[in-house]
Amino acid sequence: MTNVLVATSSRHGATAQIARAIGEVLTDNGLDVDVLRIEDVRDVTPYDAYVLGSAVYMGRWLPEARAFVEEHRELLATRPAWFFSSGPIGSQPAGAEVDTADVDALVHPRDHHVFGGRLALGELTRRERLFARLLRVQDGDYREWHTVTAWATAIARSLVPSPV
Repeated sequence: MTNVLVATSSRHGATAQIARAIGEVLTDNGLDVDVLRIEDVRDVTPYDAYVLGSAVYMGRWLPEARAFVEEHRELLATRPAWFFSSGPIGSQPAGAEVDTADVDALVHPRDHHVFGGRLALGELTRRERLFARLLRVQDGDYREWHTVTAWATAIARSLVPSPV
């Protein structure tokens, strides 16, 4: 059985919800999956493949996610890996203003998908609310769950051997 680590860095939980959805799809396709917060991962060696994600703030992955990739880059580069980002909100198209070249260059994942994010003003810090107001960003959930499911299904199909 293929062991897959789905690990994320999520500030307010929206990216973690995407990770759980990905984990469910992978599990439903016969893979052995652990879905963890990046800071809770103790050992990456038992896994055969990796799906790593981060919330995107100011166009970049969160520092702990970038540090995780940096720390484990040698092993991650030798096994199948996929990255995802969560963050564009409002009328921004997925991928707009997201710069992940630094983490992608370390591992060269098979794919790096950018999903829309979620903004719940009530969950934000005072500083984050100020930025949201300055940028005129509206509350809303911009994640497209059918896209998350399709992407995770494609990953599963690449990891699960076809029946003979």
